[in-house]
Amino acid sequence: MVQNAERRRDTTKDHLRLLARVARMYHEQGMRQPEIAATLNISQPRVSRLLKEAVAQGMVRTVVTLPEGVHTELEEELQRRYGLRDAVVVDVEDYQDDVIPPLASAAAAYLGVTFTGGDVIGISSWSETLLATVERLPQKNSQVADRVIQLVGGVGSPEAQVHATRLVARLANLTYARPIFVPLPGVVATTAIRDALLEDPGVKDVQAQWHDLTVVLVGIGSLEPSPLLLSSGNAVSQADQEELRGLGAVGDVCLHFFDATGKPVDSAFDQRVIGIDAPTFRAVERRVGVAGGMRKLSAIRAAIEGGWVNVLVTDLTIARLLCA
Repeated sequence: MVQNAERRRDTTKDHLRLLARVARMYHEQGMRQPEIAATLNISQPRVSRLLKEAVAQGMVRTVVTLPEGVHTELEEELQRRYGLRDAVVVDVEDYQDDVIPPLASAAAAYLGVTFTGGDVIGISSWSETLLATVERLPQKNSQVADRVIQLVGGVGSPEAQVHATRLVARLANLTYARPIFVPLPGVVATTAIRDALLEDPGVKDVQAQWHDLTVVLVGIGSLEPSPLLLSSGNAVSQADQEELRGLGAVGDVCLHFFDATGKPVDSAFDQRVIGIDAPTFRAVERRVGVAGGMRKLSAIRAAIEGGWVNVLVTDLTIARLLCA
C-alpha cells in the first residue's frame, strides 16, 4: 500500500513536471505546439490538452499590461455603470483647454473601425467636435453606408451653414453614401412657423428617412451654446436659456434639452426646433456621443444616465469623474 501511494506521488510529480515543461516551452520560449510535440515525442493533441490543464492548474496566468494612454478598465467601468454599448476614453493632457483635437481623433478611429457596411448614418449639424472628427476620418475603400442624413436644420448664417453642409457632405463622400440635407433652420421664431415648414413635402421625406437610421453621431451640448452654434443663428437665446435653466435643463442632444437625470425638459423652445424628434432619435440602435471638458460634465452625465447616447467618446478626466 505504501509503495502504491509513493508510486502515485511520483506519477503526479512526473505529470506536473511535464505540465510545467510544456507550459514553459510554449509561453516562455515561444515554441509552437508541433515543435513541442516533436521535441518531447508526444502527440500535438496531447500538447494542447497539457497547455489547457496548465492554465486550469494555475501554472499559467495571463496578465494584460495596458500601454500608456490606453484606459480599457475605465471604459469597461463606464459601460457597466451606465449600460453603454461602448466607451472610448482619451487622454487630453497635452492639449490644455482644447479637448476637441484628441476627442475628434479618438472618435474618427472608433468610427473608422465600426462603419462596416449598410449603415444609415444620422449626424447633428452644429458640432465643432463632429466637424473635426469627420475631417480626421479616413476615406473608406468601399461603400460602408447607404445614406448620411442631417438630424437638425442646417440653415443659418452663411459662414456657419458652410460648416454644417460640409459636415454632412464630407461624411457621405468618405463612406460613399448619399447625403440627405434638411434645408431649413434648426430653430424658428414660433411653433406655428415650425409646424407649417414641417408640412413641406421635401421635409416630410427627410422625416420619414429618420426612421431608417442605424447609427447617429452627435455632440452633447451644455446650456450655453458652442461658438459654432452661436454663430449659426440657431442658438438658444438668452430668454430661452433662462426658461430652460428654470426648468432644470443641463444639456442637450440635437437641441432636445434634458435635466440632470436625463429626463426631457418640456419647454417652449423645444416646440420651435426643426429636427429629429426625441422618440425617433432614442429608437436608433447605436447613438454615439462625442464630448468632453469640464464645462460639459453635467450634460454628459445626464446624457448617458438618460439613455440619449449609448456609445460615449470622452476625455480621461470626465471618465474618472463619471466613475467616481
